[in-house]
Amino acid sequence: MNVLVLNCGSSSLKFQLIETDAERIDSDQDRKLARGIVERIGSQGVITWKGESGPKQRHAEPVRDHRAAIDIVLRWIVSEGSGIDSIQSLNDIHAVGHRVVHGGERFQKSVRVDDEVIDGIQDCFELAPLHNPANLQGIRATQELLGNGVPQVAVFDTAFHSTMPETSYLYALPYQYYRRYKIRRYGFHGTSHRYVSYRYRRLHGMERDQLQLITLHLGNGASACAIRDGSSIDTSMGFTPLEGLVMGTRSGDIDPQIIEFLMHKEGIDIGEIDTLLNKRSGMLGLSGLTSDMRELLEEETENGDRRARLAIDIFCGRVKGYIGSYMARHGRVDGIVMTGGIGENAAPVRARILNGLEHMGIELDEAANDAIRGGDEGRISREGSPVSVHVIPTDEELLIARDTFRVVEDRPRRW
Repeated sequence: MNVLVLNCGSSSLKFQLIETDAERIDSDQDRKLARGIVERIGSQGVITWKGESGPKQRHAEPVRDHRAAIDIVLRWIVSEGSGIDSIQSLNDIHAVGHRVVHGGERFQKSVRVDDEVIDGIQDCFELAPLHNPANLQGIRATQELLGNGVPQVAVFDTAFHSTMPETSYLYALPYQYYRRYKIRRYGFHGTSHRYVSYRYRRLHGMERDQLQLITLHLGNGASACAIRDGSSIDTSMGFTPLEGLVMGTRSGDIDPQIIEFLMHKEGIDIGEIDTLLNKRSGMLGLSGLTSDMRELLEEETENGDRRARLAIDIFCGRVKGYIGSYMARHGRVDGIVMTGGIGENAAPVRARILNGLEHMGIELDEAANDAIRGGDEGRISREGSPVSVHVIPTDEELLIARDTFRVVEDRPRRW
């Protein structure tokens, strides 16, 4: 089955075309036929793509909206110079899988898109006003361009965390606010946490109900997840992706009273507070330089910049704190997995997070850690360490493609 995977952001469209089926999934031999991104939707767009063979291509052209972006992608896929030999026409696209950020309490697994599902995604607009509308635009545009005969599947970022117990997802607010408005922790990055936990299980030959993990998705957005018996039981992001770890431009956990204090002192409104906490805080706010961990590490190493070091230390300290919290609260942990742009690429950050946790059974192998580079998969804890630590590159698009195949073919979930 050839599955087109779409991730529609507010002004961007990421896509992959993946060939998958039960046999390929069992042997981890899914075939990636193409990938790319359309940026700056709504203006002069920049389109980057690469087929299975041939060079990466890049050009600019006006892209009015998401429908226009998807139309550009579809025309390129079937073009002679795409480098996708197995695709001759749009009929060779058998299904479409969509990343949808928020499924609320309603969607606890991936589902085939129909009118009822579209209504449900709309109902979650107020929970994810920057993401769900764009996700739905992608679904509607694809229906129009490919027709209703091509099945579409919605894969929700929040679904993996739907197994959290009330003790993890409820806030200590008056209970009626949960009943009235569903104010609770939902968690995000669920597709990533689910994929790397699956991959860890495959590496160790484990059954799903044997899995006791902490997974760390560390990138510009960052979150931690506690997994017991293969299911999410706790996560750091909450009602929105703002809660939890320090991130590139997001503050993570803060005292809520700071909001009122700043509004009074600075004379700013709630919209400006939202911008402050989501776009001007985190490592960018702490360093005053950048939200990019690579640049912060360079500033610290080459220039001895104190605030760059401070931002990195606070980032690592917050991750370390969540590891300790989850181990204290949820008991035995067999492994820790690091993923995401920072988790996969920044060996010094991984070391700074893990050093000092030997009393918790986490023993870093410095040489193994230094040897892991972007795209590599491997163990970075010492042989015999009670808790094994792995770096596993995430692959959310692959999981979306596999879920799309499973839903369309009505097969039980085994991964």
